Order: sequence, then C-alpha cells, then structure tokens
Amino acid sequence: MQGKKNLAAGFLFLAGFMLYGFVLIYLRDLAPGKEAWIADYADGKHLEARMAHAHGGLFALINVVVGYALVRLPIGASSARCISWLALAGMLLPVGILATAALGLPPLLVPVGGLCMIAAMVWLGLASASLREPGEPASADARPPVDANERKAT
Repeated sequence: MQGKKNLAAGFLFLAGFMLYGFVLIYLRDLAPGKEAWIADYADGKHLEARMAHAHGGLFALINVVVGYALVRLPIGASSARCISWLALAGMLLPVGILATAALGLPPLLVPVGGLCMIAAMVWLGLASASLREPGEPASADARPPVDANERKAT
C-alpha cells in the first residue's frame, strides 16, 4: 500500500520536531545564558533553529497528507511510488537546515529536499487532476459508447 511510509514517517517526524520545539522553548526561557539566545533571535543559529522547527512540522504534515492521499486515491502504482519517495526525500530540507545550524554543515540537503517536495506536490497535483469518476469518459469530447440495440434502431 503506497502512502503508508509517508503516514508513519510524517507522524514520527512531527513528534521529533515537536520535541525539538520544547528544546527551543527551554533554550529561550529556562537555560543558563538564555539572554544570549534571546539576543540572537532574528539571526544566526537561532533563526536557523526556528526555521528547521517550522519546516520540520510543515513537511511532516505534508507527508501525512500525501500518505493519506496515496492510500485513498486511485493513482497508478509507479506514480504513487515516485510521489511517495519524493515527499519523503523532501524532509531532507528541515534536516539540512538543522544540520547547518547545529553542526555547521553546508546546506546541501536544503535545496535537494525543497526540489523533491516541489516535484512531489506537482506530480500529486497532476495525478489528482487526471482522476475521473467511474464511468466518466476519458475526455470531455468523448462520447459514451453506443449500445448495440441503439445502432440497430438507426
């Protein structure tokens, strides 16, 4: 079942970034040296830490929605598999922001994750737009099949 990985990873990722939010609250309100942390509120590692927290929660929720959509919508197996993996790879964006802030690593994962998530959203949007109701013709100009009895009557 496509989408199950996205549901599980999305909820687990959300829990992890919620815990990270509590760490940020501790650093702002309770930690020794909190004045320095508060003074750097708008720039530096503090800004990156908040961006990682916000994007981590957002991308986790996006994966939950993608997972639910893939479970419920009749999207082709190969498209669903690609959309699923692209959405999961999109979570590299907040991981990359966090790795940059915490470890000083170059932000290479950020554009990779962003591009993967954009590709997943475009693909899922196009796949959803091409869905048809049962019995709906393939295009708006297509006529429903003619019944054999109607052919004889004409």
